[in-house]
This record gives sequence, C-alpha cells and structure tokens, in this order.
Amino acid sequence: MKIFQGLRQWFSRVLKFFSEVRGELKKVIWPSASELRVYTIAVIVAMLGIGVILWGTDALLTLVVGFLTKR
Repeated sequence: MKIFQGLRQWFSRVLKFFSEVRGELKKVIWPSASELRVYTIAVIVAMLGIGVILWGTDALLTLVVGFLTKR
C-alpha cells in the first residue's frame, strides 16, 4: 500500500505545483499588443545588427588570414 501512498503524494505535489504556477502567472504584467510589437522590432533590429557585426568580423578575419597564409 506504500505504492498508493507514494502515488497520492506525488499527484498532490504535482497539483500543488500547477496551482502555484497558475497563481504566479496571475501576478505577471503582460505587455500590450503595441508594446509587444515594439519589443519584437527591437529584438529583430538587435539580431540584424549583431549579425552584420559578426559577418563583417568574419569577412575581415578571412581576408587577414588569407593574406597571412599566402606568404
């Protein structure tokens, strides 16, 4: 019967966990649609900027290494 007690305790802990998760989600201040749009655009611009920086660095290092290895 210890198996059933263990299962009962496990299910009660799982239910308590989801209950607490639901309570915490009610405390969250969700962004409005316009805020979400602004945040999304900011993330995309940041990703593009970092991508361009990494691409430029890679291209520059490729040129430098290519120049150094042709000697």
